[in-house]
Amino acid sequence: AAGMFLRLLSDIQWRAAHPKWRRMTSSQRSTSTSAEPHPVSLPAQAQVVICGGGIMGTSVAYHLSKMGWKDIVLLEQGRLAAGTTRFCAGIVSTARPASIELKMAHYSNKLYQQLEQETGVQTGYMKTGSISLAQTQDRLISLKRIASSLNVMGVPCEIISPKKVLQLHPLINIHDLVGAMYLPEDALVSSANVSLALATAASRNGVQIHERTTVSHVTIQKGRVTGVETDRGRIQCEFFVNCAGQWAYELGHSGEEPVHIPVHACEHFYLLTHPLPQPLSSSLPTVVDPDGRIYIRNWQGGILSGGFEKNPKPLFTEGRNQLEIQNLQEDWDHFGPLLSALLRRMPGLEALQIMQLVNCPESFTPDMRCIMGESPTARGYFVLTGMNSAGLSYGGGAGKYLAEWIVNGYPSENVWPLDLKRFGTLQSSRTFLRHRVMEVMPLMCDLKVPRWDFQTGRQLRTSPLYDRLDAQGARWMEKHGFERVKYFVPPGSDLLDLDHSKTFYKPDWFDIVGSEVKCCKEAVCVIDMSSFTKFEISSTGDEALENLQYLFSNDLDVPVGHVVHTGMLNEKGGYENDCSIARLSKRSFFMISPTDQQVHCWTWLKNHLPDDSNLVLEDVTWKYTALNLIGPRAVDVLSELSYAPMTAEHFPSLFCKEMSVGYANGIRVMSITHTGEPGFVLYIPIEYALHVYNEVMNMGQKYGIRNAGYYALRSLRIEKFFAFWGQDLDAFTTPMECGREFQVKLDKGMEFLGQEVLLEQKQNGVYKRFTMFILEDHDTDMDLWPWWGEPIFRNGRYVGKTTSSAYSYTLERHVCLGFVHHFHEETGEELVVTTDFINQGEYEIDIAGQRFQAKAKLYPFSSLFTQRRRKDEVELSGYQRE
Repeated sequence: AAGMFLRLLSDIQWRAAHPKWRRMTSSQRSTSTSAEPHPVSLPAQAQVVICGGGIMGTSVAYHLSKMGWKDIVLLEQGRLAAGTTRFCAGIVSTARPASIELKMAHYSNKLYQQLEQETGVQTGYMKTGSISLAQTQDRLISLKRIASSLNVMGVPCEIISPKKVLQLHPLINIHDLVGAMYLPEDALVSSANVSLALATAASRNGVQIHERTTVSHVTIQKGRVTGVETDRGRIQCEFFVNCAGQWAYELGHSGEEPVHIPVHACEHFYLLTHPLPQPLSSSLPTVVDPDGRIYIRNWQGGILSGGFEKNPKPLFTEGRNQLEIQNLQEDWDHFGPLLSALLRRMPGLEALQIMQLVNCPESFTPDMRCIMGESPTARGYFVLTGMNSAGLSYGGGAGKYLAEWIVNGYPSENVWPLDLKRFGTLQSSRTFLRHRVMEVMPLMCDLKVPRWDFQTGRQLRTSPLYDRLDAQGARWMEKHGFERVKYFVPPGSDLLDLDHSKTFYKPDWFDIVGSEVKCCKEAVCVIDMSSFTKFEISSTGDEALENLQYLFSNDLDVPVGHVVHTGMLNEKGGYENDCSIARLSKRSFFMISPTDQQVHCWTWLKNHLPDDSNLVLEDVTWKYTALNLIGPRAVDVLSELSYAPMTAEHFPSLFCKEMSVGYANGIRVMSITHTGEPGFVLYIPIEYALHVYNEVMNMGQKYGIRNAGYYALRSLRIEKFFAFWGQDLDAFTTPMECGREFQVKLDKGMEFLGQEVLLEQKQNGVYKRFTMFILEDHDTDMDLWPWWGEPIFRNGRYVGKTTSSAYSYTLERHVCLGFVHHFHEETGEELVVTTDFINQGEYEIDIAGQRFQAKAKLYPFSSLFTQRRRKDEVELSGYQRE
C-alpha cells in the first residue's frame, strides 16, 4: 500500500546526497527481518540520543536540528517508520477539543504542507478537508464548541447542514444527520513518507540515524542521564528521548531506576477496498462519524475505513513484542459492527470488493492525552509517546514543543495537560493500564459532556472516610487517582437519573449543589479535601527558610503559626505551583498544594533545593486527612469540640495551630477554606480521621451541619474570583497578570525566582489580565451552560478564552473567569492591557457559537454576598471592590 508499507534501506549514516537516499520509493514493501550489516559504527558519545524512528522520533530530531543542535543520534530497533507510523491511516485533522492539541495539529498540518518542497521527499500531502458528522443534537453542540475554538485560532471551520454534507461527499447517507462540522484545510498524507522527509532534513543538519540498533537500557547516575546501552555498544549522552511508542513502557522500566510511562497497546482495525467502478476523487473530504464510531477516507480510488469499537482488544500486556509490527490477525467478527456502521453511512459500498482488513497496535494513555516532557526521577530523560491514534496529527507540533523543552528548558506553550508529571507511579500498574485503555478506546468516539468521569481504575487512592461518605450518598470523581466527592445525593432522590445525567445544559445536580452552597453560607459544611498535596520542609538551621524565600514570591519569614498564600514561580515569573505554606516552627514549614501537583511540585523542589543533608523534604500527603469546615457556624463547632476560643480575636485569619479535637491530639487547624468563606481546615493524622469526623458531625447537628462536595467548593471559589492552578494559573501566567500582586513581596530583602520579570511587569504593564465575567442575558434553565474554554469577545473582537466557569447561587447568574488580551486591530500584535481597556469594553462569551452579553470585573464582589437577593435586584455595577 502506497506510503503505508514503506520500507527503508539498511542502516547507513544518512546524508541527503547519498544516491540510495534519493532512490527510495513508497512502493518498497520488503518484509525481510534478516540481519543486515552495520557499515557505520555508533559514536562513543552524543549530546542527545533519540530512541524510536517513527513520526515522533524523527520529528524531535528534525526540530532539534532546526534549533541548531547537531550532535544528535537517532536509534531505531528495526527500520524507520516500521512501527505504528507505518500503519497510520494518514489523516491530519485539527478537530481537537483541547487547546494545546489543536495547536499541535494546526502546526503539524502547516509543517507537512511544506515538507516535500523542503526535503524533496514525496509525502503525498493532499488538502482534502474533513467532515465530522452529528447524529444527535448533543453531538452537534460538541462540534459547535470545537468550531468556536477553531475559528478564533484562525483555522477555517464551519457548521454545515446535512444537505451541504451531501454536496461535499455524494456517497454519504444523510437521512439521520442533524448537522456536521467542515474543516476545509484538513489533509491526507503518507505518514511513513513524512517520517522519511523529517529524517532526510534532520540528516542534512547533521543528525546520525542508525537502524537495527536496540536500546537495552538508559544509564542514570545521581538522578541524571549519563548514557545509553545498545546491542552495538554504549553511547554517552546528556539527553535521552524515549519515542519508542508502544515499547516506551518497557524501555522506561528496563534500567535500574525505572521511568514510569503509562501507555498500553490495543488492536486497531481498518479495511482497505479495491477502487470503486468510478474511482473516488483524491480530493474527496475525509468523513468522521463519531456516533457511528468510524472514519472514512479515499484511498487509491477506493476507501480506507476504521474505527473505535466499544469492546477493544488490548494486547502485549505481558510485555515486549516483535521488533517491527507485522500485520496482526484479521478478526472480521470483531470488526463487524464497524463494517455495519460503514455500510449504513455509505450504502453504495455493498458490492465493493475488500482488499484487506488491517490490524495493527495503537498506544493509548490513561486520560486520552499524549505524554511528553522530562521524567520526574531522571534529569535529561525526555518522553514523547502515547498518541491515542492521533500521532500523525500531533507529530509535528509535539516534536517542536519537546525540542524547545530540551533546548530552552521549557516549551513555548503551556503543555501541562500533556506533561508526564501529571501521572504518578500508581498509573503504571499493567492491570490498571489494561483496564483503562479498554475504556479509553471507545471514549475516542463517545460523546464527552462536561464533568464526565472515567469508570475504570477507580477507588485506588481513598480517604479513610471513603466508606462513611459513600454510605451517605457521596457521588465521586477522580483526580490524580484520588477519589473526591462531587456532591451528596439526598435520601429519596432518583440515584439512577443523577448517575447518568449527561448534558451541556443545566445538570440534574443543580439543586443539590445549590443546597450545599446555601449551607456553606448560612450554617456549616464539611468537605473532605484529603487529596490535596502536602509537603513538609525542615532543616537543622536556617536552610529551609533561605531556600523557600528564593523559590516563593511571598515573604515566608513570618511569625510561627502564620499561613502565607504564595506562588512558586519559574524564571519567567509564571506559576509552577500555587500553594499555602504554614510556618510550624522557626525551621519547619507545611505546604499545601493542588492534588495534581504531587509529582510536579516534588520534582520542582528536588531540582531546585540544594543536596544538603541538613535540609529535609517529605511528602506527607498520605499522613493527613483534611476536613474543610466552611461556614459561619464552623467557629462554634470547633470551639465546642476543642474547648478553645476560635473567634477572630483568638484565632485570626491565615493562622495555624496544633490543637485537640475531641479525643484526638496533634490536629493542625488552619483558618483558611480555599473559598473566601469563613471556616477552618483540619489536618488530621489518618488514624484519628474517623473519630474527628464523627465528632464534628455529631457536634454540628445543632448548627445544621451537612456534607458537601467539590462542586459546591468550585461555585464558591469562582464567585469569589479565586484562581486555581491547572485551570486558571499555569507556567505562563504571572501574579501580576491575575491580580495577585498582594501575594508578591518584591522588597522582602532577598532575590526570588521570577522577580526580575515581575519588576518589569510592574513598571511596563501586562499583556493579559485575569477577569471575571457575569453573564447578563443568559437563561440558566434554557440556554447552554459555559464550562471552560469559551471564546471571549470585546466590542466584537476576540480577546481570550475562559478558564473556569460556575453558576453563582448567590448572584443567581453564571460567572466565568478568563484572561483578556489586547490585540492590535491591524497587526494582531499584543499590547499592554490596562484597567481602562477592561472596564471600557462591551463583552460577550461565545458558547457553542451563541454569544451572551457579560459584565467584566477585575475585582471580586464585596461581603454583600452573604445576603441572598433575587436576580433582578442585583445591581452588578453597584458592588464595591474588596
